[in-house]
Amino acid sequence: MTLYQPFLDYAIALLQERLPLQSYPIPSGFEYKSAIVGKGKQENEVVTTSYGYQSPKLRQIRAAHVQGGSALQVLNFVIFPHLNYDLPFFGADLVTLPGGHLIALDMQPLFRDEREYQAKYSDPILPIFETYRQHLPWGGDFPEEASAFFSPAFLWTRPKENEAVETHVFEAFKAYLQAYLDFVDRAEPVTDPQALAAIKQSQLRYLRYRAEKDPARGMFNRFYGSEWTEEYIHGFLFDLERKLETAASV
Repeated sequence: MTLYQPFLDYAIALLQERLPLQSYPIPSGFEYKSAIVGKGKQENEVVTTSYGYQSPKLRQIRAAHVQGGSALQVLNFVIFPHLNYDLPFFGADLVTLPGGHLIALDMQPLFRDEREYQAKYSDPILPIFETYRQHLPWGGDFPEEASAFFSPAFLWTRPKENEAVETHVFEAFKAYLQAYLDFVDRAEPVTDPQALAAIKQSQLRYLRYRAEKDPARGMFNRFYGSEWTEEYIHGFLFDLERKLETAASV
């Protein structure tokens, strides 16, 4: 059992319990990928597995799980709503490297600076944030340009011990995901053309930023090469632009 497997198992079970879940197509070559890294006693296999689901209100629910021994464990789990809902994104970046753990949990807002939007989606989860912040102190600086994409309930922490990940981080992950699915339950479709256009632009802005700045790019390049990596990022992890182009050409 790897560090983040319980997170993935929990998320999939909860989604299956609460949503009419269907599989989301994963392009050929991305469901499973492995590479041997290092030499001699340092040699190790790195395996990346991908998971994809969808539901009536959620365009893409996807996970990338990287397992490379005790010094490399990554789970990137993100939910993208359909473009006719004003729901935030659900984002969990759970990373273990030789220097320790990097944990980022949030419901990333479409319209961060709109008070009405914040009241609808950020304020209700602030109590959850406050609960876990006591055990998971702020992780320090992160890029200024990234701050535009996070909510006031952004849980960013660098715990030293595995135990903190297995307890407090796992409980926070469960609480955030449950709260997100409560938002999904209540979400009503948006019909106003102006609002729909704003949602589309906001989603594209977020995806373009994430695809361009994906911190996993260097890691994947080392393991699997740049061609596989770029196609994985643009053709699966952040595929909205590609999907819209395909739809427009039909």
